[in-house]
Amino acid sequence: MTDAPLSQRFADAMGQLLGPDFPTDLGLAISGGGDSMAMLYLTHNWTREYGVRLWGVTVDHGLRAESAAEAAMVAEECAALGWPHATLRWHWDGSGNVQDAARRARLALIDRWRGNVRHVLFAHTHDDQAETVLMRLARGSGVDGLAGMRAAREIAPHARSVPDLTSQDMTGDAPPRNEVQPGYQVLRPCLDLGRAELRHYLTVLKGRWVDDPSNENTDFERVRIRKFLARLQQEGFATGVLSDTARRMARARDGLAARLVEAVRLLCSDAPLGQVIVDRDGFAALDDETRLRLLTAALRYVSGSEYRPRAASSEALLQQILSGGGGTLHGAEVLVEKANLRILREAAAVSGDVAPLGGLWDNQWHLEGSIEPLPETAVVRALGEDGWCQIEDRSGLTVPFRGALSAPSVWLGSTLLACPVLGIGPDTCVSRHVLGRPDTGFEAFCLSH
Repeated sequence: MTDAPLSQRFADAMGQLLGPDFPTDLGLAISGGGDSMAMLYLTHNWTREYGVRLWGVTVDHGLRAESAAEAAMVAEECAALGWPHATLRWHWDGSGNVQDAARRARLALIDRWRGNVRHVLFAHTHDDQAETVLMRLARGSGVDGLAGMRAAREIAPHARSVPDLTSQDMTGDAPPRNEVQPGYQVLRPCLDLGRAELRHYLTVLKGRWVDDPSNENTDFERVRIRKFLARLQQEGFATGVLSDTARRMARARDGLAARLVEAVRLLCSDAPLGQVIVDRDGFAALDDETRLRLLTAALRYVSGSEYRPRAASSEALLQQILSGGGGTLHGAEVLVEKANLRILREAAAVSGDVAPLGGLWDNQWHLEGSIEPLPETAVVRALGEDGWCQIEDRSGLTVPFRGALSAPSVWLGSTLLACPVLGIGPDTCVSRHVLGRPDTGFEAFCLSH
């Protein structure tokens, strides 16, 4: 941090994230806590110079009795400043990790609310960054994990069309949605600002905020890490040290990512079914870090996974590959061929998935009838061995048996109607999406992730 005033440092961060051509509209994710309320006031004052219109949004997760009143408080403050606000409601089904489920739901609900708005501000601070780095350090993360949160991140929670919000999902105002583009940017302009100085800023302004009691619940990992970090600070271990480490690791990550893209351009080619072909000798000649990055990127690309597999599992699979054997990991399979490695979707990972025709299968594939209509009762599922056996002429297929098993196919009962990616059956429209965006190839995936 520098000695510049808080408002100037915030404006500098906004300029780096959005300038020089600022958008006409910005979304603000405001929980009602001190950090997000300070961001609201900072952004409000910043707009006086740049003329950007703000749209506030609060997600009421419904996990505490006070949450509705807190969302109402945010709406009142936005109205007092002259900005529209909406409250979005989430209803947890009780399954999975509640914090992870709430995070995913928040991003997805905001995607449904944001309309034409392409940028939404989140109020993560350098204290949050330090906690994230410490949590990842405890898990044995490498360079990418220790780089912490990105200041700007592209996400696409909905692959094809973004569902409208209903009156049960939302109260308040939403931006217009006549030109909705897939996905949006999460921006974090407060990553170099401290939690304490934001609270001080609020206090000076006599601003309102609420303290979430769950921030004291040690059942949550982040709360335990926060308390541990406070003890470290008493011993002279400054929070800024960890956030500075994250910044330096991010610089190293970007350099390693550039090296990965160079290797992908030289050694990799796209294959049908979203598979990746890698020159085997060239792969073996790479340095250890680039080999591992290429492997984990290919696993994510093929399986459509948001996260990379754990380091220990990836390293073990890499050793198997270098020893001449393949293996499965993260919903993908690696086949070792004579001259190449082939990374493909693991058949077992999709064997039970079924989607209606026109729906999204395996969270990646969209199939629908084209010139010749297909029965409305047809479904999409993996080709599998039973589908392979129904293909009478396989002489022209360029995909090996193992690679074809996970192919998206159209079925009517137990009868295979079409497998368009293999050229089987009537004309069928097929498209693939990776993490919510149209698939443009492995190299493009590596450039953007």
